[in-house]
Amino acid sequence: MNLQDKVAVVTGAASGIGKDIAREFLANSAKVAIADLNREAAEATARELDASGTRAFGIAMDVVDEAQVDAGIDEVAARFGGIDILVSNAGIQIVAPIEQFSFADWKRLLAIHLDGAFLTTRACLKHMYAQGRGGSVIYMGSVHSKEASVLKAPYVTAKHGLIGLAKTVAKEGAKHGVRSNVICPGFVRTPLVDKQIPEQAQTLGISEADVISKVMLKETVDGEFTTVNDVALTAVFLAGFPTNALTGQSIVVSHGWHMQ
Repeated sequence: MNLQDKVAVVTGAASGIGKDIAREFLANSAKVAIADLNREAAEATARELDASGTRAFGIAMDVVDEAQVDAGIDEVAARFGGIDILVSNAGIQIVAPIEQFSFADWKRLLAIHLDGAFLTTRACLKHMYAQGRGGSVIYMGSVHSKEASVLKAPYVTAKHGLIGLAKTVAKEGAKHGVRSNVICPGFVRTPLVDKQIPEQAQTLGISEADVISKVMLKETVDGEFTTVNDVALTAVFLAGFPTNALTGQSIVVSHGWHMQ
């Protein structure tokens, strides 16, 4: 899978899964824009991952701000000479039963996951189509793109929605050589997941250990969390895949939770 000098934009890349994807892209000779809501964190991550300062840079990007997304993607394209890969990874999690879920939280979560995916996709596609060299659009879904869990109504809804968006991009982008995929990780031990453990323990009335073993990892084959590197290596594989054979597909990376 050849990423030599490909230009990638990774959102939510200052930490967690996004950061490791950026790391692996750089290790495979890509150029990477570290896009994050926090500019200082994005710039610090870029310096950490690319000491030379020539193949990565940090950029502030609120993925639900249309003007900021369009300007940010244009800046990346101008600096690195185009856009070849988008990884739409920015996301949040809020857990509560439906009857207690505030409408404001529902709208906020869907906006970041779905509106953010749409806005970054639209901005990147304009460059990919104009360049005439194809591209890869990758969405960070979840096992919850395939399954539901209690307490996560908007998250499950948003992650299901990303599959529909990816399929549409695959069909529209094909004539331009643009592929689209969704990566669907199981539980990955990131700060986002660590935050959920005590929240779910309190809501479900069980211990934190039981949340891990009986909720998060119950359906895996080995009782193991998916790692950020599991996901990052999958992103490298999809970004560098040489044909349309896998376009429109969602890839579950979950240690056996939800086998297709």
